[in-house]
Amino acid sequence: MRSRINAALLVAMVAAMAFAGSALATPGTQHEHAELAALRATTAQFHSVDAAVAAGYQLGYLRNDGVVIITGCVAHPTLGAMGYHYFNKELVDDLDVDPMRPEALVYAPGPNGSLQLAAVEWVVPGPIWTDPPGATSPPSVFGMPMRILVPAVGFYTHHAWIWRHNPSGMMADWNPEVVCP
Repeated sequence: MRSRINAALLVAMVAAMAFAGSALATPGTQHEHAELAALRATTAQFHSVDAAVAAGYQLGYLRNDGVVIITGCVAHPTLGAMGYHYFNKELVDDLDVDPMRPEALVYAPGPNGSLQLAAVEWVVPGPIWTDPPGATSPPSVFGMPMRILVPAVGFYTHHAWIWRHNPSGMMADWNPEVVCP
């Protein structure tokens, strides 16, 4: 009898710890729905690439040395793709991670060469982030830590596939349903 009670207690504790996690890491919570609805409302204007460009986003990221990187359709040989990244340099370089102002908009290739808004991405340049005194952990968004996906680029990133379904998960980096030309 005691082992059944202990087992039930353990299950209850694990469930409670899972529930206490980030709202976006726990699908279906009211908090998650409100945050995602606000994020969608904020980024809905960027379904048009022209609107994104007018708001300061550009294809690729302009480094301080004048070189533009990440200009092509980003794909992984086995995990899928992301698409084309339109960065807002001012937002990337300010080191502020505002969940409602993503630093990048990710457009997936669509029919007839069109680009369709698929995801948003928060971006913090790693070398800048690790230099400030007191920066002991990576930046985070919605309570989830960002990570450096491509060490050669050195950006902390975090994706949210809020405009296109991703079978790998809304917060996954790669989407197996996105294909680069």
